[in-house]
Amino acid sequence: MYGYTAAIKDISVKELGYDAAVIGGGAAGMAAALEFEAEGFTCAIIEREDHLGGILMQCIHNGFGLHEFSEELTGPEFAERFIERVIKSKIAVYLNTTVTRFTPLKELYCVSPSGAIKIKCRVAVLAMGCRERNRGNVRIPGSRPAGIFTAGLAQRLVNIEGYIPGKEAVIIGSGDIGLIMARRMSWAGCKVKAVVEIMPYPAGLTRNIVQCLNDFNIPLYLSSQTTGIFGNDRVEGIEVTPMENGVLAQEKSFRIDCDTVLLSVGLIPENELSKTAGIELNNVTNGPVVDSTLMTNMDGVFACGNVLHVHDLVDWVCEESRRTGRHAVQWLRGDRPLLQIRARAGSNVRYVNPTRIAPDRENHIYLRSMIVKNDAVMEIRLDNRVIRSKKERHVQPSEMINFKLSPKDFEGIEANSDSVLEFVIK
Repeated sequence: MYGYTAAIKDISVKELGYDAAVIGGGAAGMAAALEFEAEGFTCAIIEREDHLGGILMQCIHNGFGLHEFSEELTGPEFAERFIERVIKSKIAVYLNTTVTRFTPLKELYCVSPSGAIKIKCRVAVLAMGCRERNRGNVRIPGSRPAGIFTAGLAQRLVNIEGYIPGKEAVIIGSGDIGLIMARRMSWAGCKVKAVVEIMPYPAGLTRNIVQCLNDFNIPLYLSSQTTGIFGNDRVEGIEVTPMENGVLAQEKSFRIDCDTVLLSVGLIPENELSKTAGIELNNVTNGPVVDSTLMTNMDGVFACGNVLHVHDLVDWVCEESRRTGRHAVQWLRGDRPLLQIRARAGSNVRYVNPTRIAPDRENHIYLRSMIVKNDAVMEIRLDNRVIRSKKERHVQPSEMINFKLSPKDFEGIEANSDSVLEFVIK
């Protein structure tokens, strides 16, 4: 283990060394970093904002921590539990510091208010979180007036800056941030006239549909596409067109007058840095491809949290990130799985993470359904042979399914490097 600071020839650049470097100081980054510290390894967190906690700091609503702390907390309260532990630890924290380049040699080139920094590490953890899709991603036609915001930006304006974006709003997309902002805007005195969702089912959690829409009598239009935004200087309204059998029913189009549009049309893992480093990305999740230890295709580089795949609960982010930290510690100690077999999404499964499974160890599996169904059955098949069947009371795309596979599930079954583990929902 090592931890040093040395000046190099270019006096404007500092070179620092740690056993582990964690990129991102949100819940995922802090949870992973604390595992290194607990095992006696030197660790640094690099965070581009001026504070730890990430997006949690603007999520002032409750509902966090039920699994992690067995109590209901707001986002800042949840984050503070981890921030306090990081501050009391020996973890080095670099705020207002942006990683501009990351190399296969695990060298991080950073810029900060104090100058340029080069950080060398033995292992790195990617924990950069995710960002919102914007209007350009969903290509809504119409004019480009003021009054169009992503739901997360509106959340920051209301909760942190103290501004109310408008008086009459429509939310496009039924993602959780948009649903929560429907309630928040209503509390702030804004009239939320509708939530418009292109899919035939909501994109957010059921509890948010109930608490944020139903409790406030806010209409939800499913199987409906926003086909236009009107207004010159400021938004004046939107056009909504229902979809029937996957086709726009133009004759049924209608207008909703409003002065504000909030976009809640999905999140994308923040992986520009990963791409430039040469890390392989999953074209479904837009996150890194990882093995059973949550290590990427680059030795000693791990990924966790929303940069790996977008979670629906921060509690699961922390659970996954702690495991990532423990796996990275094992890697530092030379501990590797004996065998890893390929895992893939089968019928009615959108994706499965990780994409490699170690039969000799406990594996935590995450997947998302492509269908909405009650009393579903998930089958796990090894080389087309069902090795486990699991009942699910209800599945839907917006709610992640997670469970464990242990060596016991593979007892009496021969698996090799060519074997394939397939996950199917029926």
